[in-house]
Amino acid sequence: MKNAFYIASRYLIARKGSTAVTFITWLAAFAMVAAVAAMFIIISVFSGLEEMNKQMIANLHADLTVKSKVGKVLPEIDKIQNTLRNNQDISSFSKVIEEKVYLGYKDNGEIAYLRGVDSAYTSVNPINDNIFYGKYPDFKYSNEVIMENGLDNRLSLPVNSSEDFATILMPKPGKGIIQQENDIFNKKDIYVTGVFPGNDQLDNYIISPIELAQELLGLPKTACYQIVIKLKNPAKADLVKSNLSKIFGNQITINTKSEENAAFWKMINTEKLMIYLIFGLVIFITTFNLAGAITILQLDKKDQAKSLIALGFNMKNLRLIYFFTGLLIVMLGILCGLIIGSAICFLQINTGFFKASETLAFPVKIELINYFIVSGIALFFGLSISWLFSKINKKHIFEN
Repeated sequence: MKNAFYIASRYLIARKGSTAVTFITWLAAFAMVAAVAAMFIIISVFSGLEEMNKQMIANLHADLTVKSKVGKVLPEIDKIQNTLRNNQDISSFSKVIEEKVYLGYKDNGEIAYLRGVDSAYTSVNPINDNIFYGKYPDFKYSNEVIMENGLDNRLSLPVNSSEDFATILMPKPGKGIIQQENDIFNKKDIYVTGVFPGNDQLDNYIISPIELAQELLGLPKTACYQIVIKLKNPAKADLVKSNLSKIFGNQITINTKSEENAAFWKMINTEKLMIYLIFGLVIFITTFNLAGAITILQLDKKDQAKSLIALGFNMKNLRLIYFFTGLLIVMLGILCGLIIGSAICFLQINTGFFKASETLAFPVKIELINYFIVSGIALFFGLSISWLFSKINKKHIFEN
């Protein structure tokens, strides 16, 4: 086996019988380098996008979310709050009401999501850190709100304007004959104090003091739909959830952050799987260059094969020579591809040279697992092709 490996290494670096053989051999190596580097870069960009999305939705969902199993309004709210205050694992919590509303301004209007929160909300979800224009409400007035950037732009709403106000309309519950608009909606003028960036999870959102949502819905001042919780140690979320579930009983449901974002994580994992499959296919197609290189090398080294058999090599050792040649090409492609891919990723991280938009560079995150994934896929296809095409027909060696 040592002799076979040595001869294979010489076949790779030594001058071939013709320029065409040399070209095809190195073409196979360069193709593997390009495929491996491309896969590593794309996976690292996807890891960066995944991390960026995690940070963005972190300000929408808390470590734990308490909801009612029956109806929207949480029952026994005072008991729940006292339990949460006395729990040593909980850092802070906040009451929340979320409902769909109609938002109108002059001749424009849109359906939006109103999220009413109390003054402790920023201790749980620091969305105030994301305000890029204006300021977070100081909760002196119930009609002060912040708004998602896309919604604000579409309605052309003024920010911090004491003259122009938008109107929120909430449908009234109940029965009876509708005689005028006031029988249909509860209305409230709102004052926009700031704007925050949106994403798939925060699209069309308005965040206001919880009093505004309570007024529009006709709820008592203590009422809320859910309580969001920040833990001192987020890693203990499942344990704290289990303990609280025993205390609150069957009327209450508690979800962790991952459970609240189940649809998001399913989408992310599906996209990741598709990327692996697509680039796995790219590497598989690339390995056909390797098959051609091994085949033409066998033809080029036919005379040397006869000499090796005359010196005592058997067909198994001869096959190992071509297998190791293919293996060396694959290893060279993986090593160089990962080095080039890592260099480009480090360049992007440090300079932000490649832009997704005028202000946003493509996010990149280099993870150790990505090296193993790319190497594993390339090795699997490379070794399979090398083994398959290293099997030679003894009859062809002795043909004139």
